[in-house]
Amino acid sequence: MSIESTRGSAQVEWRVDRLAAIDSTNEEARRRALAGDPGGLWIVAGEQSAGRGRRGRNWVSPKGNLHASALLIDPCPQARSPQLGFVAGVALARAAEDLGAAEVRLKWPNDLVLNGAKCAGLLVEGLSLADQRMACIVGIGINCARAPEGVGYPTAVLSRDDAGAIRASDLFERLMKRFAEALDLWAQGEGFAAIRAAWLVRAAGIGSLVRIDDARGRREGAFEGLDADGRLLFRGAGGIEAIEAADLWISPASDGAPTTAASGSLAREGPA
Repeated sequence: MSIESTRGSAQVEWRVDRLAAIDSTNEEARRRALAGDPGGLWIVAGEQSAGRGRRGRNWVSPKGNLHASALLIDPCPQARSPQLGFVAGVALARAAEDLGAAEVRLKWPNDLVLNGAKCAGLLVEGLSLADQRMACIVGIGINCARAPEGVGYPTAVLSRDDAGAIRASDLFERLMKRFAEALDLWAQGEGFAAIRAAWLVRAAGIGSLVRIDDARGRREGAFEGLDADGRLLFRGAGGIEAIEAADLWISPASDGAPTTAASGSLAREGPA
């Protein structure tokens, strides 16, 4: 199966390689890039034996969940490549909405949450190739059948608003289409303002109390939105800061206890 993305500097015709099992779809995409694959490739696995998240943490990858990675070659100037996490996040949210999960929200920088619990994550990785081109790999893992337990934060299975199940195969078909559309809208970074706007419409925790941990330590404040480059706008005791890399927790209004934990560096979180 293929799907075309025609806007931008070049036409992309996406190919799909479906595998029963693999160590990691991101690792397979990396191997394909190093072997000379031209990009425009989705790798989908029924299960992973060595899926990973941020900082090499294990990502539980059982059968029934969706494990997929998109390989792109030279999709944009290198400085704009972290924006791909937001592009993929918008595409994933739209795909979930298409299938009846209207209550999903995006959590900075690139988690998908349902009622405050993480149901999907993203991992964007890049590597320089021998011919000086850049390969970008967007890994997406979604809990369609099972949600991991004992991971230190709430998790959930992605489901429709009526609690009906969403099959991994159906979600991937919508995700392919929505990712191609989001890439066209993004236009190699020229259209990031439109992606940012679409992300903010679905943002979890705008105006909420949050806690961040970064190089400056732990502190509490308010999540005010995103700046023009996708950095988190954090209002703390010293005013508003633009945060590019941090661990973030959103606190519910009820008791102030942290509910969902996420990410470190900009657009680099989740599974693959």
